Amino acid sequence: MSTTGEYVPDGAGGRSRGAAGPWWWPRRRSMVLDVSLAFVSAVECLLEGAAFAEKTGISPVVTGLFGLLVGSVLVLRRRWPVLVVLVSIAVTPAQMGILLSIVGLYTLAASDVPRRIIAVLSGMTMLGMLIVTFLEMHGDLGAAAYHAPLAVVALTSVLAAVGVTAPPVLLGLYVGARRRLVESLRERADGLERELSLLAETATSSAERARMEERTRIAREMHDVVAHRVSLMVVHAAALQAIAVKDPEKASASAQLLGDMGRQALDELREMLGVLRAEPATAARAASAAAVSAASVVRVAAAAETIAPAGPAAAAEAEEDEQGPCLAELRRLLDESRATGMDVELTVEGEERPLAARVEATVYRVVQEALTNVHKHAPGAWARIRLAYREAEVAVLVQNGPSDGAPALVLPSGGNGLVGMKERVTALGGGFAAGTTHEGGFRVSAMLPA
Repeated sequence: MSTTGEYVPDGAGGRSRGAAGPWWWPRRRSMVLDVSLAFVSAVECLLEGAAFAEKTGISPVVTGLFGLLVGSVLVLRRRWPVLVVLVSIAVTPAQMGILLSIVGLYTLAASDVPRRIIAVLSGMTMLGMLIVTFLEMHGDLGAAAYHAPLAVVALTSVLAAVGVTAPPVLLGLYVGARRRLVESLRERADGLERELSLLAETATSSAERARMEERTRIAREMHDVVAHRVSLMVVHAAALQAIAVKDPEKASASAQLLGDMGRQALDELREMLGVLRAEPATAARAASAAAVSAASVVRVAAAAETIAPAGPAAAAEAEEDEQGPCLAELRRLLDESRATGMDVELTVEGEERPLAARVEATVYRVVQEALTNVHKHAPGAWARIRLAYREAEVAVLVQNGPSDGAPALVLPSGGNGLVGMKERVTALGGGFAAGTTHEGGFRVSAMLPA
């Protein structure tokens, strides 16, 4: 519905076909109604024009054509309601256009025309009809030689004028107010629907972001845990291959098999990490890669048990707390590296105290990944670890010297070690730095709020 009461289809392409018919069906019904009203009004004005011609002596043809033209104006009531009312006011002295006046006032009051214009035009219509009715009744009574009191004629004229103008105006005001209320409620519902859609999109984005963060966290955990343990298996296998004396051929073949399986497990792990950091649609591939990698690690562990019996350290290493490792397990981690022949020293500064579980797990993972990098890239190098407990923070420094010249282990590397350490530390609001030293070694430092 337009501001003047004209029906306008919703949307650029109109409303979709529904139970009430196609989108153009209400507009077609409105046009049929307007044409029908205009036809009835034209016939009425034609008859009234003929009666007016008898009183004034004007040609009936002229008044008839004029009446047809005036009555047909009603077809424009939705587009130009003010024009229709003005025409009805103009022909009031000719005593024609009663239907034109009633329907025009209703359409005007129901439209979005300013109220002051509605009041002025309604008042003009009422005043014109009052004057015409008063003069007509007074003349008719005078012609009939019946002298009625002037007050009675005036009261009758007022009631007639009010009875013709007030009901359509009041009904139009009610219908217009109701239509505006419905449109306001529809706009509010559309606004709420858009807000709900926006909230749904925001919730979807938040859920997707949470899934990606969880995938990245799982990737870091798998990298830190599995990569470190498999790297140690490769180191042990290389040492075993070098020192086997009892059955050199069998020991060498078994150790070589152990190393190959460990490298295969790392390759599969790196592929899984890449999938976890990629598109969400590849989650099924990530789960498959995780299963393959886990199976490979189990095979490597079984092969290690066939070569050398697992000791208490290996059994403890197999246990993984659901809440993550703590700093109490740090010395056991260093013992595992010492078992491979690495010179590792730990220095603790300040008073040791329990920290938040995530802080202790992050410090543990930083030391674990740093030692793994020493095993892979600087074989035979010494490693020094400094752990400082401060009042509001805890700091860790892992520094290693240059390699002693032994060939580096040929282990696959996805480049996610330093990235994962930095992500862990910064996620807790800490600072992270890594780089080479002047002596040709490497250092990793992290500071986390306690």
